[in-house]
Amino acid sequence: MKLPEVWRLEDIAQLLGCDFVGTPDFPVHGFNEIHRVEEGDIVFVDHPKYYEKALNSAATVVLINQEVEAPKGKALLLSDDPFRDFNKLHARFNPFRPFSESIAPTATIGEGTWVGPNVVIGDGVRIGRDCRIHPNVVLLPGTEIGDRVVIQASCVLGSDAFYYKKRPAGFDRLLSSGRVIIEDEVELGAGCTIDRGVTHDTRIGRGSKLDNQVQIGHDTVLGERCLLAAQVGVAGCVTIGHGVTLWGQVGITSGIEIGDKAVVLGQSGVTKSLEGGKTYFGSPASEARRMYRELASLRVLPEIIEQLDIEL
Repeated sequence: MKLPEVWRLEDIAQLLGCDFVGTPDFPVHGFNEIHRVEEGDIVFVDHPKYYEKALNSAATVVLINQEVEAPKGKALLLSDDPFRDFNKLHARFNPFRPFSESIAPTATIGEGTWVGPNVVIGDGVRIGRDCRIHPNVVLLPGTEIGDRVVIQASCVLGSDAFYYKKRPAGFDRLLSSGRVIIEDEVELGAGCTIDRGVTHDTRIGRGSKLDNQVQIGHDTVLGERCLLAAQVGVAGCVTIGHGVTLWGQVGITSGIEIGDKAVVLGQSGVTKSLEGGKTYFGSPASEARRMYRELASLRVLPEIIEQLDIEL
């Protein structure tokens, strides 16, 4: 998330109530979660396992719970609880704004767009031209819809990210201040749910088509002209290329990449990045031809054991 204006490092430290390493007027342009961080951003890290990744990321300010040497050209914010203080940034720069009307006065709806009954459109939502928004759709703040988009009944766009930190007393939610961007000519089937980014955008590329009950996690980027069949579940911070096909009930873990024109067959579980232009199957997903050979081998294994007279 970019700040409305550039802040000084010292002023951010004062806002959070923490010490800092760097010049007081070191510029801060925004804050982002590690997977989508950009130059000028604050990133938080609270576990030694990820210190190196955060310190070597594109971020120029690292909110950290250990006094370490700041890399050249970067600054530190020293906190006893970076997760808590990252949430303070959300609360300060993108606070929750309740709305009491079905269509918020600040929402904009393009010419030729039809909005069905019982649709909820939140604060600042923007909808393009010639769209069809079917009954019971919920478009929460931070959602932007392009032109000629079809959203079938009961979709929810802009829910908070499923992102928690375990505490002794329970779980703390990482607040979400990102957006959902639906590009032109996208179609969403009934009951789809798309979470907003933590600090960046969840994006559905132009011309992509999603079947019923597809779940897209926070900060995921889906390319153009993709096809996702029913009950596909994509975790947060996934990058999916153009022209990718995911068949029914495919599940994808967080933080991986799927290349252009990859095809993942039904009920597969994707646990690592996949190269484009190939077809995959299984859990964990591998190239389909290899998986089919392995399955064929398993079918004849009892006969082989019987022929070898092996006792199990």
